[in-house]
Amino acid sequence: MRAALLTASRRKSVRRVIERAPVSRSVVKRFVAGASVEDAVAATKGLADAGLYVTLDHLGEDTTDAAQATATKSAYLTLLNRLAEAGLASRAEASVKLSAVGQALDTSMCVDNAREICEAAKSVGTTVTLDMEDHTTTDATLETLHELRADYPDLGAVVQAYLHRTEADCRDLAVAGSRVRLCKGAYKEPETVAFQRGEDVDASYRRCLEVLMKGAGYPMVATHDPSLVAAGEELVASTGRTPDTYEFQMLYGIRPDEQKRIAGEGRIMRVYVPYGDEWYGYLMRRLAERPANMRFFLRALASRS
Repeated sequence: MRAALLTASRRKSVRRVIERAPVSRSVVKRFVAGASVEDAVAATKGLADAGLYVTLDHLGEDTTDAAQATATKSAYLTLLNRLAEAGLASRAEASVKLSAVGQALDTSMCVDNAREICEAAKSVGTTVTLDMEDHTTTDATLETLHELRADYPDLGAVVQAYLHRTEADCRDLAVAGSRVRLCKGAYKEPETVAFQRGEDVDASYRRCLEVLMKGAGYPMVATHDPSLVAAGEELVASTGRTPDTYEFQMLYGIRPDEQKRIAGEGRIMRVYVPYGDEWYGYLMRRLAERPANMRFFLRALASRS
C-alpha cells in the first residue's frame, strides 16, 4: 500500500482523479491549513493560542523554472512578514524544500533564494529549517546547509531515519548550536540506501535519536509513534536535558491531543503546518506514512459517497 501511494503521488492521471473528487478538499483540510498565507497565519495563531509552536511549509516541490522558484521564495518572504505583523514570529518558523527554490535548476540561484529567506527570518526574529527530500538530494542539501550556516548558524537541518547513512549524519550534525529534526522519512527509496522494514526504520530512529540527545546540538524529535515519543522522553531524562534544549514535532492534523499533552507538560511542541495549492504530493506521502491516515481518508470517502 505504501509503495502504491508513493507511486501515485507522482502520477498526473491519479492526481486529476483525486483533485476532482468532491471529498478531497474537505479531507485535505485536516492536514493542510489552507491555500493562502492568511490561512497559514490563522492556523498559526490558533496553535499558538493553544500553547504550541509552528513550522510552516509553503507547499511546492520539483520546481521546473526560475520564475516558479522566485515565486516560492517571494511566498516565504510574504509569510514571514505577515507572521511578524501578527506578532507570531516568535512562535513560528519556516520549513523550506530546496527543490522548491531551484535546487534542480541552478545551485547558485537555489542558495541565493534560500539565503534571502533566512535573512528575512532573521530580520523578524525567527528561524528556518531546510526540509530533506529523496536520497538523491541529501548531499546537495547538506552542502547548502553548511554554506548557509556560516551566516545563519541557527538554520535547521532534517535527517531521515530510514536512510542507512543517517546515523553517521547525526554524528556530524550533533554539534553545539545545531538544530536537527529527526523524522522517519516519507519517500520511496531503494533498499540499497534505505531500510525497507518498519522495525528496522524504528531501530534506526532510536539509534539516531540517542546520538542527537547525547550530542551538543538541539534535537527536534519529529514522530507520532507513541513508542518513539516515549523513547525521546526517556532520553531527555537520562541525559538531563532541560525543556529549552530540545523539542517534539508532529504534523498538523495528526494526534492533536498528544500535541497538547506534550505542550501542557512544559515541553516545546512544534506543529508542522503546510499550506498552499500544491497539496497533492504532500497528502499522498502522509497517507503512505501511517495506515491510520489512509483509514481516515477512506472513511471520509465512504461517508460522502
